[in-house]
Amino acid sequence: MKAKLLAGLISALCISGAVQAQNNDWPSQKVIKLIAVFPPGGSVDQVARILAPTLQNQLKQSVIVENIGGASGSIGTAAIARAQPDGYTFGVVFDTHGVNENMIEKLSYNTKTDLATVTMIGTAPMVLTASKNSGITSFKQLIDDSKAKKPNSYGSIGTGSLGHLAMAMLAKEAKFDWTHIPYRGGGPLMQDALAGHVPLAVGSLFLVKPHVDAGGIVPLAVTTKKRSADMPNVPTVAESGYPNFEAPAWWAVIAPAKTPPAIINRMHEEVAKALKNPDVSTRLKSQGIEILSLGPKPAQEFVNKQIDSWGVFVKANNIKATN
Repeated sequence: MKAKLLAGLISALCISGAVQAQNNDWPSQKVIKLIAVFPPGGSVDQVARILAPTLQNQLKQSVIVENIGGASGSIGTAAIARAQPDGYTFGVVFDTHGVNENMIEKLSYNTKTDLATVTMIGTAPMVLTASKNSGITSFKQLIDDSKAKKPNSYGSIGTGSLGHLAMAMLAKEAKFDWTHIPYRGGGPLMQDALAGHVPLAVGSLFLVKPHVDAGGIVPLAVTTKKRSADMPNVPTVAESGYPNFEAPAWWAVIAPAKTPPAIINRMHEEVAKALKNPDVSTRLKSQGIEILSLGPKPAQEFVNKQIDSWGVFVKANNIKATN
């Protein structure tokens, strides 16, 4: 019995020592993969590619971005959940991360238990826009048309995205006849919005601002309680007759749940440092992102609250994933 106990103790010490050695060696062992859970061209991809080179310089290790899009970000997130929790796979997720748990049937992972939130990067307004071909030039015009029972359709980055749910909530409250058209990410959505294939499109300020600035699409309203400093002339939904309406977009860095806490904390510190880099912060802020840089505990609490609160709306309205 003593021999067995001794053997168990030695084994436990060896495992502990191996884990400690792994933590101490991180990130020198191999390339770090940063999975963007949406296709190229959208805000998740852009955030990941803004962060990657700065993290690479700080960590003295290669950091590559890999796009794994589809199913409102859940395919890429599943890849993160399945990855070895060794500190060499992380992901950048969007607000759909807080919705998929309650929307997608037979999800291959549990968002709360199979994944760890490393850093809450920040938030930004969502913007409802109109294509040039739509003839819609203001939110008031859209509301007046909708109250007159004129049907319309809007695109989002996917079923269950915050843009989709925000517009679905508004349409339900106001009894508008709006049809949702899901896309597989911000890039495809903006392509169709610019081409006039979809009359309305809702996306983060980060996603739509370059196209608004170039005159390709018309901004109608923002989803935050206060107007955006980047679009001061664009009204909020709240000030336009729906005072309780608020739905900001958000981005976060995640990791497999069993990634050692020491590595998660270190990665958060590196991401937080990167977010203070003038080049990184300027590029993110120029796209309307308010940098929060929340650490693992408050960031996880934020995500859990999103899962719980949006889950109520998703279930009450029987919203199911379709793309």
